Parts: sequence; structure tokens; C-alpha cells
Amino acid sequence: MEYIAHILHIAIFAILVNNFILAKFLGLCPYLGVSKKLDSAFGMGMAVIFVMTLASAITYVLNSLVLVPFELQYLQTIAFILTIASIVQAVEIVLQKLTPELYGQLGIFLPLLTTNCAVLGVALLNLEPQNNGQLFDFFESTLSGFFNGIGYALVLLLMAGIRERLDRSDVPDSMKGMPIALVVAGCMALAFIGFSGMRF
Repeated sequence: MEYIAHILHIAIFAILVNNFILAKFLGLCPYLGVSKKLDSAFGMGMAVIFVMTLASAITYVLNSLVLVPFELQYLQTIAFILTIASIVQAVEIVLQKLTPELYGQLGIFLPLLTTNCAVLGVALLNLEPQNNGQLFDFFESTLSGFFNGIGYALVLLLMAGIRERLDRSDVPDSMKGMPIALVVAGCMALAFIGFSGMRF
């Protein structure tokens, strides 16, 4: 029961309290670029969940079995970027074959996952001591990547839903497009700050 509570703690902190977009401000480029339509935001969200989960698992193994034993921790960033680039390339190939429409909608933002600082951030932060001073094990690291991906996708979908409604609303000309999107993003970040008061 205690382990389930620990997993729930990881989930709530990753999705709500330490959300990569609204609390850490990482991965803003795809967040603002893909959040114009719900279907493309959903596709991007699923891709981020998949890439973050897989990247967390693979980078943990890479760090534990190669970098730390051979004292190559200084190569973490380079090794992790290469790993993430390989995963994103695989996702890109699969999407191009299975759903060409979604692949066309995501456009340049799918390759941007390679340099998405949120994906690299979750891989690096999983190796840092957490709030309780403990390091994540492989399972916790993978779950952290998964839940951070869910948090990213959730905010992406919320933003896309709001922006679709704003397109049909009477917004002043000077605020149309990116200005109103930035105002909404700021309001969402303020709303999510309320979750930081949660204590377990």
C-alpha cells in the first residue's frame, strides 16, 4: 500500500505540481506551436508521452550500466540527446507510415522533440535526488517519464481546447494569435501554482 502511495505521489507531482510546461517552463515551443487544434495537440501529446517514457527508461539503463561504471557521467547530456534523437526518429518513421495525416499536421514540431528540453529534462532530473533525498530506481524513473508526459499532454490539450474556442470568440485584433495564447498560458501557469501547496 505504501508503494502505491509513492507511485501516486510521483504521478501527482509530475502531472500537476511540477508540470514541465507550467512550472518548469520547459518545452514551450511545441506547446505554443501545436496547440492550435485539438487533433494535432492530441497526436503530439501521445508522441511526447511515448518518447518521455522510453527516453526515461533507456537513459536510466544507459547511465547505470555504461556511464557510471566507466566514470563517463560528463557525457550524460550528449549520450541522452543521441538516445532521444534515435527514439524520435523511430516515432517519426512509425507515424509517417501509420498516420500520414497526423504526421503532416505535426510538421516541424515532431523533429523538435529531439531538442525538446522537456524530454531531455525528464531524463536528467530522474537521475537527481528527489524531494525525499532518494534516487529513483528504474521503475520509478520510467513512471516519472510517463507521468511527466501525461502532464505535458494534459496541458497541451487544455491549451488547444481554449485556443479553438478563442478562434470563434470576439478577440480584439491586437490580441489575436500569439498574444492571447501567451496570456492564456500565463493564466494556466497561475492556476497550476495552486497545486504547489499540496503536501503529502
